[in-house]
Amino acid sequence: MSLDTPSSMMIRQVQKAIAFARKAHNGQLRRTGEPYLTHCIHTGKIVAVLVPSTGKRAIDTVVAGILHDVVDDTGESLDTIEREFDSDVANLVAGVSRLSFINQLLRRHRRLNVNQAALSHDEANNLRVMLLGMVDDPRVVLIKLADRLHNMRTIYALPPAKAQAVAQETLAIWCSLASRLGLWALKAELEDLCFAVLQPQIFLRMRADLASMWSHPNRTGNARKIYGKFSSLLHQRMKRVTTEHEEPSETDEENICMKVLLQAVLPFDLLQDRKKRTDFFNKLVANSNLETTPKVVRDAAFALGTLVVCEEALERELFISTSYVPGMEVTLSGRLKSLFSIYSKMKRKEIGINKVYDARALRVIVGDKNGALHSQAVQSCYNLLNIVHRLWSPIDGEFDDYIVNPKSSGYQSLHTAVQGPDNSPLEIQIRTQRMHECAEHGLAAHWLYKETKDKLPLVTSVTGSGTTTPSFFSTDIDDQGSVEDDGSHKYSSLKVGDPVLRVEAGHLLAAVIVRVDKGARELLVAVSFGLAASEAVADRRSSSQMKRWEAFARLYKKVSDEWWCEPGHGDWCTCLEKYTLCQDGMYHKQDQFERLLPTFIQIIELTEEEENVYWAIMSAIFEGKPVASVASNPSFENKQGYNSSNPTLRDSGINNKVYLLRTMLQWEKQLRSEASQRVELATKPYEASSGLLGEVVIVCWPHGEIMRLSTGSTAADAARRAGLEGKLVSVNGQLVVPNTKLKDGDVVEIRM
Repeated sequence: MSLDTPSSMMIRQVQKAIAFARKAHNGQLRRTGEPYLTHCIHTGKIVAVLVPSTGKRAIDTVVAGILHDVVDDTGESLDTIEREFDSDVANLVAGVSRLSFINQLLRRHRRLNVNQAALSHDEANNLRVMLLGMVDDPRVVLIKLADRLHNMRTIYALPPAKAQAVAQETLAIWCSLASRLGLWALKAELEDLCFAVLQPQIFLRMRADLASMWSHPNRTGNARKIYGKFSSLLHQRMKRVTTEHEEPSETDEENICMKVLLQAVLPFDLLQDRKKRTDFFNKLVANSNLETTPKVVRDAAFALGTLVVCEEALERELFISTSYVPGMEVTLSGRLKSLFSIYSKMKRKEIGINKVYDARALRVIVGDKNGALHSQAVQSCYNLLNIVHRLWSPIDGEFDDYIVNPKSSGYQSLHTAVQGPDNSPLEIQIRTQRMHECAEHGLAAHWLYKETKDKLPLVTSVTGSGTTTPSFFSTDIDDQGSVEDDGSHKYSSLKVGDPVLRVEAGHLLAAVIVRVDKGARELLVAVSFGLAASEAVADRRSSSQMKRWEAFARLYKKVSDEWWCEPGHGDWCTCLEKYTLCQDGMYHKQDQFERLLPTFIQIIELTEEEENVYWAIMSAIFEGKPVASVASNPSFENKQGYNSSNPTLRDSGINNKVYLLRTMLQWEKQLRSEASQRVELATKPYEASSGLLGEVVIVCWPHGEIMRLSTGSTAADAARRAGLEGKLVSVNGQLVVPNTKLKDGDVVEIRM
């Protein structure tokens, strides 16, 4: 008796779906001349990269990806799909079909309503129905994005004018959605495909500029050792090809075909898989026809090759430094920033391409045993940072600690820019496995992995001030502000008593500022050698964070009570140390000869709510009051998300659904704005407001139903709609009076 393994089950279901699609699409051809089945298979492959490798939900998503066009483009029905597969697959296919109407709706609006800026009421209602449908099962978004990605890879088959219209639409709508959901790698490829179609000359020149910037390593013996045999082969082949084939003239650049430009966009799954990346480049270099490959494609391959070289150099160093993470697995991956993101950053900051330090990056991922060793993994991240800075010279002002100070999206990582092995800028990102999964998959990680044993942290607290997400044009998760952007503001606001962290290799210790001197150029801090802080930075939203703030506050009170005020003051577990703001934008410790030491102070950037809680705890301790009096304050509980008595804040399913709903509502505003901006004769600017429909959308606890109410509806109206008039109502975890007005994305619980 044989047992089905998860992989064999997926293979069997995928083969069945391909056979079904082959029969349904029999005789249909794409504009490329290929059988339509090729599009179905490629869409399924893209979906397979985005979902977990096991689990029924993942298998159904891949199968639905293969069948996504069967209902719209053939005579097959949803009933047939449900009979042959199951209701889950049929519902996904139906959802993708409905989602496809978004493009049709916006195109029809622009075509028929030339003088009308805003969507009509019916159009807006149809759009909202489609978006709310995605909240119930957001896997349809993955399938639609995979469908659009493959269509963009083959967009060269369309007439130029039509291709540009589709690329503009993709950039404005689908790249935006991928960004909001945190699907960064897929978004990057989509952006570059659109960029190649819309700005071919700029795309071509930027590819060449990056290849030129990265193709001139030091010719010294040490550099050749760093690059090794692989790098030598890389430069010899590329140099010979460039010598034998002259640079294209401006006329050649203008006449280069769209298909060739699209080939110069590297697939996102290639960048995510190191083995695929190395194999791809080795095959290209060994290719006897490399000389006939268009230069723009060679430039893209060369960029990939430099990334492989940098990976190998760092891997050798990590192998030598065996003490960096004893007993913990470390993996390397790399990424090339999309040309579109580089171009956007150059325009936004008015800088040249050589000043975009994160155009290529290595990611160092520290295993954390599914979160069981998260605290130790955080310590290892800082130890690895020290190793990187010993290997390559850091670029001044280009270190960002998003572990201690996460982004508003929850993104956590250490970022540092260094002069890489070719003396060109290279960004290094260091984070734990859990941080990496959230960064790579974003919101998708939460609703795709929920049937596995890997428990990911909540996306955000539902009591937050709303979802802050970037626009499709200007922001990439890898675009980090430098010290000159916000450093002066951050440091000028430092004050005595603020909590900070002392970082020395992998050791993180709690510390507080005792004195601020010379306009925040020097700090005197009290360090507690008995108060490890890696757990504190691992999860700032933990329910035990108030106890950690209490530890910082008690450290400051101890220093005040003992009248310690100069460097060296302290006892066996506490010591005052002086730190100086240096050229690299960090506060470093110095020895007696004023030489910089690797030990530095990391500022903890408190949110407004965290600062209120921290100083309330500080006041309670100095006044001799119990800290419990602060913890019991409802205003602090609700702001910080600490109200553990409310199950709404503990349930990851409802939390993620609320987050997704708010994301979809914000995306809806952007879609409506996009429809308005395309109307050339619009008489007034578009106002992104739900007033067009005259309604608000809320989520009802505990089952997560979505309720649409008229604008201005109150908590009492929600209770009345639910048939529970007169009952107590809580909104976002807090009891409210009946006349409290509801907003889009509120979580409403009617107490029985």
